[in-house]
Amino acid sequence: MQALNHPAYLALREGAEVIEADGSGDKVLGLRDGSMLKFFRRKRLVSSALLFPYAKRFASNARALHRRQVPCPEVIAVYRIPSIERDAVHYLPLAGRTVRQLFEGDAPPALRFELGQFVARLHAHGVYFRSLHLGNIVLTPDQQLGLIDIADLSCQRRPLSTGKRLRNFQHMVRYKADMHWLLADSAGSPFLEGYRLVLGDSPASHTLMPRLSTLFG
Repeated sequence: MQALNHPAYLALREGAEVIEADGSGDKVLGLRDGSMLKFFRRKRLVSSALLFPYAKRFASNARALHRRQVPCPEVIAVYRIPSIERDAVHYLPLAGRTVRQLFEGDAPPALRFELGQFVARLHAHGVYFRSLHLGNIVLTPDQQLGLIDIADLSCQRRPLSTGKRLRNFQHMVRYKADMHWLLADSAGSPFLEGYRLVLGDSPASHTLMPRLSTLFG
């Protein structure tokens, strides 16, 4: 993590567009060269973010996803900015549109099926994305699915357990608009069929798929 003094920080953000902010200040800036600057603050005095700051997690997760050939933002640098009491990650955004943006417009017909395959491959590669929803899955211009907003993510060497997979899906069903779109196909559930295809005829499939059918039913 690189220390960034205040004059260097002001120079970096000169002419930037505020993409996201809250009552505590800027959260995401769009810089003049098309890159992004995302800020993180430690909300509690005692926090795991003290030992492993979220900006560093973002960068570490990007490396782990690239190793698994999952499209995601490309990190340029990770900063600690003492003058504003923030850490920040400077990155090139992943080009494309989120699945949520697509289904609010004109989503490709096969997107539900491909999304199911994508989530199954994430799980098979040990990717546990706690904040998984259709607003942080992107369809790139070359028709690949990838991830954004990746600080809240962990990668392990083995495929996810059935319990972790279910917890991931339980998070997804909290988003009613997402669920309505996922289950809107009258031909059944292409999303679950895509997931089942990648999972294959394994003991995990016989355990997991009935529970998913109930969860998404």
